[in-house]
Amino acid sequence: MKQLTKAEEEVMQHLWALEEANVASIIDRMPIPKPAYNTISTIIRILESKEFVSHRKKGKGYIYFPKVKKEEYSNQSLNKLMNNYFNGSFRNMVSFFVKKNDMSVQDLEQILKELDKED
Repeated sequence: MKQLTKAEEEVMQHLWALEEANVASIIDRMPIPKPAYNTISTIIRILESKEFVSHRKKGKGYIYFPKVKKEEYSNQSLNKLMNNYFNGSFRNMVSFFVKKNDMSVQDLEQILKELDKED
């Protein structure tokens, strides 16, 4: 799976939240100052070329929708982060975030409980 730029990822975040949308709807969700319509339209076309987004025709325009699930992209991004910066060690990655974010024992216990629920 290809990596997204910061701008592409921002557009995808909005599209994942909306599930499907036209360019104007994506722009409506964005903070002020709003990007130009052509800018978001160009990013959407790039996302289509990367096979993250597809579209269907509606009237004179298009409705865009994600082809890649947010969870799938998140998982791939975390694995890349872990492999590139933490020698592929989940333990090293978690340890880093615990130390750098001054996480409490209670926070860590809560995370472990959540992980146990998923098993």
